[in-house]
Amino acid sequence: MGVPDFGRFSDPSLLILSSLAGGKKHGYAILEDVETFAHVRLGTGTLYGAIARLEESSLIEALATEERGRRPYRLTTAGMAFLREQLTSMEALATLGLRRLATL
Repeated sequence: MGVPDFGRFSDPSLLILSSLAGGKKHGYAILEDVETFAHVRLGTGTLYGAIARLEESSLIEALATEERGRRPYRLTTAGMAFLREQLTSMEALATLGLRRLATL
């Protein structure tokens, strides 16, 4: 019996925020970046639905449209604080889990 595939434990919003922490990006660039660092391919519906929610929550903001009608996004100050809080919490959980595994 092999290891079950539970899929990736990923939240599209956190992946998008993490991508934008590297600088402003348009939707396609976010998709490519997330696939590179997280090995997760977001669907366009998932991407733009999450982007809309992040904008509504004022965690990201759209910038002026660039070449070929591409609209870049960037983190807001609130988005940076939220991402830092979430990643710090995840880091604490990972540290605890790894410490407990080491005692087995």
